[in-house]
Formats: sequence, structure tokens, C-alpha cells
Amino acid sequence: MDANRATTSPTRDASDWRTPTEASDYRITPDYAETVGFLERVAASRPQEIRIENFGKTGEGRDLKIVVVSRDGVFDPDAIHASGRVVLLVQNAIHAGETDGKDASLALIRDLVVGRKAPELLEHVVLVVIPVYNIDGHERRSAHHRINQNGPEVAGWRANGTNLNLNRDYLKADALETRAFLRMFHRWLPDFFIDNHVTDGSDFQYDVTFMLDTSPDVFPPTADWIRGVVAPGIVRHVESGGHAAFPSQVFLRDDTDPSRGIVAFENPPRFSTGQMILESRPGLLVEMHMLKDYRARVTGNYLVMEAVLRRLHEDATLLGRLNREADAAASHLGSPTAHDVPFPLVLTGSGATTPVEFRGYEFTRFLSEVSGTMAIRYGSRPWNATIPMETGFNVAVSVTPPRGYIIPPQWTQVIDVLEAHGVNLRRTATSWSGTVERYRCSGMQRPNTPFEGRFPMLRTTMVDREFGHFGACLLVTETATYPAGSVVVPLDQRLSRVVIHWLEPEGPDSALRWGFFDPIFEQKEMGEAYVLEQLARDELSRNPTLRSEFEQRVQTDPEFARSPSARLDFFYQRSPWGRANRVGEYPVGRLLSMEGLPLV
Repeated sequence: MDANRATTSPTRDASDWRTPTEASDYRITPDYAETVGFLERVAASRPQEIRIENFGKTGEGRDLKIVVVSRDGVFDPDAIHASGRVVLLVQNAIHAGETDGKDASLALIRDLVVGRKAPELLEHVVLVVIPVYNIDGHERRSAHHRINQNGPEVAGWRANGTNLNLNRDYLKADALETRAFLRMFHRWLPDFFIDNHVTDGSDFQYDVTFMLDTSPDVFPPTADWIRGVVAPGIVRHVESGGHAAFPSQVFLRDDTDPSRGIVAFENPPRFSTGQMILESRPGLLVEMHMLKDYRARVTGNYLVMEAVLRRLHEDATLLGRLNREADAAASHLGSPTAHDVPFPLVLTGSGATTPVEFRGYEFTRFLSEVSGTMAIRYGSRPWNATIPMETGFNVAVSVTPPRGYIIPPQWTQVIDVLEAHGVNLRRTATSWSGTVERYRCSGMQRPNTPFEGRFPMLRTTMVDREFGHFGACLLVTETATYPAGSVVVPLDQRLSRVVIHWLEPEGPDSALRWGFFDPIFEQKEMGEAYVLEQLARDELSRNPTLRSEFEQRVQTDPEFARSPSARLDFFYQRSPWGRANRVGEYPVGRLLSMEGLPLV
């Protein structure tokens, strides 16, 4: 199809309330102007109940918008929360070719406002919808953006105007859109979050798959409510509407063999729903199946959101209490008693499995002459089988929280991210010296190609699905001096989880991982070879232990033995001059006490 073909619906009379997608018989998704135009028409029909607000700008200068549906006409977030109602935030089109949620949201808002459908659903819930989050990607429209996807005819681009995937940006907050989202989120402080997507990956019978995180880093009572009430309720409601639903993302252990089962999905805070864990709020990731037709996907996505609205209507009081308790637990992380309780930082699949009934399609495995490896070809006949699904997570890396952190003032970009998240920060009025814990990091590696605009540090002992590997950081206790204006970040605050994940080096999306501290790994002073030659000879003659270590290294490490510079550097790094370089010294201090700090 011609990518420039018109995709908007024809002019309709005032009594026609079909969305542009419905009017096209689910062939198209409207562009942003038509999307907003439809919402403005709905808002004009009942201005006392619906409001459209701007919450920022995209990189290309477009207005980011939310649509607020409040049955009693109260649009102040503080007043809404004070009344005991809960706020449901729905995000659409962060991957702008995945517009199912957008078009489902248009229909849902119309039905609630114009059609007066189920008016009780808005008695205890205020609905806030981002119709299109990645607007710049949404307006980069083509028929050739989603090779895996069955409609609409023309779709947007996955990334934003600077080619960043916004669903990898939540903690590091590089993009203008992310900064705007965080301001809006903390103004509204929603009680439940939905992020609507469309799958990539394998083929199966389900229209709807979804993930609600209940891993060890989720507030346990909230995880119990999600596991026992919310997830089963979504499945029942979606299937009562004639759609098939599966309460998990489907990541196959072997992409060419579904019978080997499904693996667990770690949810670090680069993702929207991973960020929700740090915000102590339930986050629902919806994944409509890419190969189902657009009508099935939009109507199925509608049912998911309707199911959540119904559950929040029933459990508004409970959810409000759970969120308050989760916030209190996060604020408690800065207390003395929390210092000895491990904080889960990195999770991995447990390896334990449980059998599940899975509705797939028949498939054939074959050796591909094209790729040179095993490939899969799906058929159209149902393949219903019992397969293993990995359940649960292990805590691969944990830390004991300090009372707070102190950051030298020159690390402005690191501090700026914390400010963008709305974290409570203090500053020192004068220079301060005291006992802190600090990390010494080494063994870091980098990828050969950028990932989301950066070259993130990699780890050698733990596998991350997208980063790969990382080095090692050793924690030492020492006396350190921090200049006036240093930033002190207490952990007795709601956003303590954001702070820990950002400032602990081994966090999956920490500032160090993303390269914000790259200069600490650069050696700035060094010695000339003829100077180091004499240094080495002097050390060999007076230090038998060092001589033995050097000789063993030469015998066991061929690459070291062949490198004149590495052999000389061996002695330099163990000398007072080498140690003065402080390569790999992480400048952030973990505060063991908040007493005596000269805070402004």
C-alpha cells in the first residue's frame, strides 16, 4: 500500500460518534490531529466531566496531552485523592506503531462520557489517559514500520524524534518526553497504571497477554492483591467478551520450539512498569497479539481497561490503603532498622517451573538454508499443550540501604536526573568530612554499539537481557571529604527506591551503568616507560612478594607477558603514584548517619 495514502475517516454528521478507527472498519488509526480532534469533540459534549490538558512538549515541539474524565467535575489531583477516589493512568503509543490502546481509549472515553456506559465505574475512579505518548514517532507514519503486525494500514515509528525508545528511558530520563511524564505523574500520583502495547515474538491463539509484576521487589500485600484478584479478574472479563487472554508475557525459552516453555521476564526500571515498582504503584503491561486483526486487538484492549476500571471501582478503598502503606514502607528504607534488611536490586528467573495449559498453533521446526540455523514455521491449526512456565524470581544482587547518599556537586547530570524524578534533595552549606561507604569498581566492559544513545557499562558476573555483562564493585568504609554544595539524598522519602536504583552501581539501570560516571574509569596521570623501568627494577629488588606475583602473572597470562606497557603498568598501579589516580573510585558516598551534616 502507498505509505502516503490518506488514512483519515470521511466527514460524518454530528450524531455519528464512531471513532475514526471504527468508521474505517478498523483499517486505519487516525493521525494525532484527528485523534485530538475526536477527543475535543467528546469533551465539548460534556465539558463539566472531561478536560484535556497539556503536560509538556515533545522534542519536535508537539503538545503532550492527557485526557481527564472526572464524573463530578473535580480535576484537582489533591482534592481527588482527599475524597478517597483513586486515579487510573492509561498510557498509549509509547511505541507509536502500537496504537491499539489509543483507539480503544477513544472508544472507552466516548462510551463513558457520551454513552453514559456503566456510570458507577467513575464513582470511585478518575480516569487519566495519555492518548499518544510518543507523538513524534506517531507522526512518522508509514505502511512499512511494523513488519510483524497485522494492521492498521499505516502506523507510526517505535522510537521518538531522537530515535530513543522511550520505554527504555524511565529511570535515566534522557528524553524531553520522559521528563514531562515524570512531572505529570508526580502531580497526579496515580494509584494504578496501564501501559498498552502490541507484542513481537511468537504466534499463539491469545488476543491478549499481559503482565502484572508480583516479584520480590513489589510491596507484598499489593502483590497478593494483584495475584489473587486483579489478574484473574482481567482474564475472566476479557474472555467473557469473546477474546482469549493469557496472564503473562510469552517469552519462549527457545524461539523455535514452544514446547520447551516460557521463561520469566525481569522488569528493570528502564521500563514503564519497572518504574512503577520504584513508585510503589501497580503497573499493568498489556500486549495485544500482533498477528490478530486490528478489530480484535482494539476491542480486546478495550476489555482489559474496562476490567481494570471495574476492579478499581470495587477496590478503591483497598487500593488507596495499599498504596499509602507501600509509600510508608519506601520511606522506612532510610531508618536505622532498614540498614540490615537486604534490598532486592537485581532479579533473575528462579529456574523453577510449573505446568500451564497453553493455546498455541501447530509448528514445524526446520534447518534454514537462509539463516543457517533452526527456524520455526507456524501453521493455522490449534496446538493446545501443557508446557513448563518459569515461576518466581531469585534475588541475584541485593544491598543494605544506607541512611542516605552524598554526591559531590560537580556531578550535575546525575543530580539532574534525581531532580527530574522529584526526589527530595538537600545541600551542604560548608565542606564536610566524615565516615562513608564508597565503592571501588573495576572490570567494566562496554558494548561495541550504542544502546539507547549510550554505551552502558557491562557486567562480567551477571547477565542482563539487554545490556549483557557488568564488572564488579567493592564496598569500603573510609573517611572522605565533600565540598560545600554537595547533594545529600535522604532515604526517608517516598521515592527512596528511585534513589537506590539510581545510585547503587550494580542497579540494572544505575547512573554508573548508563555511563553517567564514565570519567572515573579514565586514568589521567601516567609515567614514561624509562621512569617506570627504574621503578619496576627497584620494586623487584626490595619486594619479594611483588616479584613473585609479577613472575606468576607473566607465566600464567600470555597476553600480559607479551605487552611491555602492561608489564610496566603492573608496577605503576601498585605504587603511590598509581594509587593516586583513584581509577574506578565511585564518588557517591553511602551515609551511615545523617547526624552532623551541615545542611542548608
